[in-house]
Amino acid sequence: MPPVVILLQKVKLGIHQSRCVVAALCGLLRNPYETQPRSRSFTNLVRSCKNVEIEKNHLSRSFSNQELLRAELKYYKSKSHKYSKLEDWLKKKLEAICNKYVSNSNSPMMQVDDLEYFEEDGCIYRRLQNGHQAPEVVLCLDQLQFLQTKDAQFQRIRVSPNQKYLASSIRTLSDKSTCVVVKLGPKPEVLHVLPRAFSFEWGTDDSLFYTNLENLQSHQVFRLLLEDTRATSEMVYKENDARFFVELACTKDGRFVTINSNSKNSSEVWLIDRIYSRDSPKIVQERVSEVIYHVEHWRNQLYILTNFGATKEYRLMKAPISSPGMKNWQTVYAVKERTKLIDMELFKDHCIMILKCYGHLYLHVFSLNEPKAVKCIQLPSWACAIESEGNLKCKANTFSFQLSSPVQPPVGLLYSIEDDELYIQEDETRPNITRNYKVTRLKAPSMDGTLVPIVVFHKTTLNQLNKKPLLVHAYGAYGMDLNVGFKPEQMVLLEDGWILAYCHVRGGGELGLRWHKAGRLNKKHVGLDDLRACLCHLHTMRYSNPRRTALSSNSAGGVLAGSLCNASPDLVRAVVLRAPFLDVLNTMLDPSLPLTIEEQEEWGDPLSDQNLFKYIQAYCPYQNIKPQKYPSVFITAYQDDQRVPLSGLLRYTSKLRNAVAVNMCNTTGCQTLCIFIQRTGT
Repeated sequence: MPPVVILLQKVKLGIHQSRCVVAALCGLLRNPYETQPRSRSFTNLVRSCKNVEIEKNHLSRSFSNQELLRAELKYYKSKSHKYSKLEDWLKKKLEAICNKYVSNSNSPMMQVDDLEYFEEDGCIYRRLQNGHQAPEVVLCLDQLQFLQTKDAQFQRIRVSPNQKYLASSIRTLSDKSTCVVVKLGPKPEVLHVLPRAFSFEWGTDDSLFYTNLENLQSHQVFRLLLEDTRATSEMVYKENDARFFVELACTKDGRFVTINSNSKNSSEVWLIDRIYSRDSPKIVQERVSEVIYHVEHWRNQLYILTNFGATKEYRLMKAPISSPGMKNWQTVYAVKERTKLIDMELFKDHCIMILKCYGHLYLHVFSLNEPKAVKCIQLPSWACAIESEGNLKCKANTFSFQLSSPVQPPVGLLYSIEDDELYIQEDETRPNITRNYKVTRLKAPSMDGTLVPIVVFHKTTLNQLNKKPLLVHAYGAYGMDLNVGFKPEQMVLLEDGWILAYCHVRGGGELGLRWHKAGRLNKKHVGLDDLRACLCHLHTMRYSNPRRTALSSNSAGGVLAGSLCNASPDLVRAVVLRAPFLDVLNTMLDPSLPLTIEEQEEWGDPLSDQNLFKYIQAYCPYQNIKPQKYPSVFITAYQDDQRVPLSGLLRYTSKLRNAVAVNMCNTTGCQTLCIFIQRTGT
């Protein structure tokens, strides 16, 4: 089963990998809530801003925008050369750590009966489970002549019920996804290529359901019939609301294909019975504002994971297949407040809830026949991230998963439901390095008294912490967690004496659904309050100091980081932003952009709400740049990024550089502002 959070709160954010953050890290070292007075009417003001944005969009295609691009490339080249030796050293360190700790175990894999299908080095193989024979090649990227790039990789594997066909998605760094259908046999052959296919599941051996991704949106479901050589596709579902994103999944027992249509705050699920895959989809429950749900199946009952109920946190409910509507939902299990539901796994007779509370991971295990008797399995205290290892066998009674943290590469564990025992899968090739590092969990009091969780990592032998460099991570949007898993680049910093801190501010999902709700729409400023409180608390607790502190944020986390730079630039020395979202107002004023309407449930609609217009304008990083001393800033951008267009980042960089230049005419000091532009990103 795909992670529940992804199904329930589909957020199409780019996960961008940049080169080392040398430029910003080597640089180490007007209140955003204040609304300006206005004399014009709100309607005229919106219209004026809209006209300005249209003009800017024209400029993005013009010579002026190309001038900005060339100027930034030239500036980056002039500044980056002096860090070349340090960059080479970091690359060597990173390569050594990758060779020591990183494996390829996260490649796509699927088990069907006694066979397992897996990807390795650009090829899909199949072999008998626990067999000693050499694996058989099913498909290699080199065979696909339509690929015009060498950066492609297999991303998803699905095998038809009787292993007659295999479907696999291929993704490139430019975010293009293609599905390839292969006929299995003594000599596997490619039968069909489905451009832009995003998600897909098999109905029967001869019917494949799939969605297309167009302009970052997915609104239709198609059925590909493979009964003869005249394979045809027909549309079986269409979503008409632009706020919703459609994705396919399959219940773990294989009975139903589910059509999941999700917005940021509501869901609608349709079922396709794989036994009768030619029938029309049947709805489970019509969408209700602020109600999200996900459906599983077990013994002719639908098990529904939803936030429906008084607490507005997740709970597991059940309903009969014949009448699955909300009025028939019965509570089976409820997640406590301030607790993050990470995922849910169904087994032969049991359910396992994977949970996190203030950074601590644990499992809740209960019988579906007697759900009131819940066992709590505490996971090791060092663990910060958990990932299921594809527990594809619904009839099994063992749960395989991996635990990791910024200071510990993934460690395999197995929980036996029958034995009620937790086993660690020893791997002599991966040393346990946790003992060399100290993990500290803090709670920073925010402006309104709310305690914000922080997790801090550093070497146990590190002395004089107030003089060591500190890298702070923050995000705070969409109910998404910070990635607190193992990353080789973070280990490079830790080994070199850095301190790492992860600030779980409101707007994220680290403490459940309410934690997200407390930092969205007209409460976005709360995330900034939390981040500022976390930084002050870290420095008060003698973790580094502002002159040696850097802040790192990705994508929508750029709103917090950019706002902090405007409001409290003295709290950090450098900021590292990967594909950051920095111009909230102009983006939300332009409904022609692919994600604007979908994002309204997170940021609001300034076109129709005067108060939201003023509120967004008051915290938007781009709108509040002013002449003052700023931290050094390093931005990674991508030329073909539809989510965060390069033109907007160029405008932000230009405006910020001009503000810094004006300030430097009156003060002393020097800040580095670099934007590193890559051709493609993923």
